Amino acid sequence: MALIRRPGSGPWTSYAHRLLAVVGAAMLLLALSAPVYAAGTTSPNVAPAGDTPTGFYYGTDSDTVSGTGSAPYSEPVIGGAYGGYIGMVGNWSRWQGCGTKFVWSATNSAQANTNFTTYKKGIGTGVYWFMGGPGVDPHYNGTTQEAYAWGRAQAARARADIATFSVKYPVVFMDIEIPGNAPSFTPAPDNGWNAVYTSPCSGRVKTNFVAPSLDRQVFNGFSDYIKHDTSYIPGVYSAPGIWANIFGTGGAASIPNTDEWTYTDATASLQNPPSGWCLRGTSTCAHFFGGVGQSSSHAVMWQWSGGGGLRNGYGDFDQIDTNRQR
Repeated sequence: MALIRRPGSGPWTSYAHRLLAVVGAAMLLLALSAPVYAAGTTSPNVAPAGDTPTGFYYGTDSDTVSGTGSAPYSEPVIGGAYGGYIGMVGNWSRWQGCGTKFVWSATNSAQANTNFTTYKKGIGTGVYWFMGGPGVDPHYNGTTQEAYAWGRAQAARARADIATFSVKYPVVFMDIEIPGNAPSFTPAPDNGWNAVYTSPCSGRVKTNFVAPSLDRQVFNGFSDYIKHDTSYIPGVYSAPGIWANIFGTGGAASIPNTDEWTYTDATASLQNPPSGWCLRGTSTCAHFFGGVGQSSSHAVMWQWSGGGGLRNGYGDFDQIDTNRQR
């Protein structure tokens, strides 16, 4: 070993000094060679922090969010018990032959079901149906009766699709949103909630207005079918701004007794995962809609990162309150 020198000084003749220098160099080498984890991730050598308060679990939805380890599974990237997976059971435009995207993770679904069934953690697998409004109904005629029938038809198709999956969570969410120009999901930028199209797959607008009362009848048709003709419970995924854009702020927007999954407010960061309905150490919290607040028994889920265009590099992360599970 070469003689260690302090910059600007002569040789170290003290054995103690040489020993301290060697130890310090070894510690530096170990630090530099230790694995570096991306921001917000958890080292596999550190026990993952649990979600809080009691009954809350982290989960994921839609595309696969890759995790590691064996059962019982932990939430990918951030740690804590993996509490549930919510997948797209169907898509109105794909059903109508428009050839658009369908998102389902068999891996995350199986992990969530194992945690729920074997280890009594979380909710297992749940589902959502990507909804179409009155304007993409192939039988659109402007009546409330037809809008209601269009909602029921989508619910009936959702029930048939659910039968092909192992679904544990009792709530079937209507995905009601305006994704913009997203051809991978829909040929209609507003999913037919605010405009009427010449046909479901044309992408060509015939009328630039749909009354909120007509939109509400599609919601009612789907909700009533799920409630009365299946063993499931109707729920809805949306956000306050989108909800008001489609249903307004009057009676058509009021759904105080419907289970909700919100994606407002969300973040692109994974460094401060939620505790309850707020991100730890921040003022960012979940905001529900249609007359439902955080304290309501119908506030059941929050997509706190990865949705609404706020990409985090991994996927969609959710906060789930199993205290509200029916």
